[in-house]
Amino acid sequence: MLHKTRGIVLKTTLYSESSVVVQIFTDKFGIQSYMINGVKKPKAKIRMNMLQSLHLVDMVVYHKPNSSIQRISELRPSPVFRTIPYDILKSTMIIFLNEVLYKSIRQQNADENIFDYIFNAISWFDESDESNSNFHLAFLLKLSRFLGFAPSMETKSDSSYFDLQEGEFKSLPPLHPFFIEKTAAILFISLFTTPFEKLSEIKIDNVTRRLILDKILVYYTLHTASFGEIKSHQVLEDVLS
Repeated sequence: MLHKTRGIVLKTTLYSESSVVVQIFTDKFGIQSYMINGVKKPKAKIRMNMLQSLHLVDMVVYHKPNSSIQRISELRPSPVFRTIPYDILKSTMIIFLNEVLYKSIRQQNADENIFDYIFNAISWFDESDESNSNFHLAFLLKLSRFLGFAPSMETKSDSSYFDLQEGEFKSLPPLHPFFIEKTAAILFISLFTTPFEKLSEIKIDNVTRRLILDKILVYYTLHTASFGEIKSHQVLEDVLS
């Protein structure tokens, strides 16, 4: 049976000389694996450049419950990216976010809230004329709300530390090393609460931005099972520096 669904491309793996298996986060079926044949042929209807990191697509798919590999009848970019493929900062940031998303979302069933958040955020980022160097930080912190470990914003006058393990402010430094001191913690929370449209108002130097990114990755590691090591952030940091 054919179904229309929107999708977010997560990972493309070569299967044979001209075929790939693509993992796509769909709004109707969660994360699904699709076999696509002939993507490298000159007249291919679905081409490799449509299957890049976090590309947003409209699809018509064959869906068989409990099948590990599904099939696609039609696929087209929607919307077609206007800036991401042509902006080195944006494209590097997308590769990094794609790696984090692939390791942190495990939606075997549909979850429209997470899907809509990611879809709308990436669409906004592509349409934005600014290569906002804080987008990836805010994106991941806002995503934590949908993954179930949003930071608590409750503070007291003597709250000087943000405990990454507990996800809340503390008056005294925790007995473990997973925390942020007050100045960086305030930026951490600001990135969580500030709309994407106003992120450029948050001024962060490169050293502090690197620190906050490292702490966000620690935060995800503490709260996401089998998160593992993220490798692409080193390339991103080089581009941002």
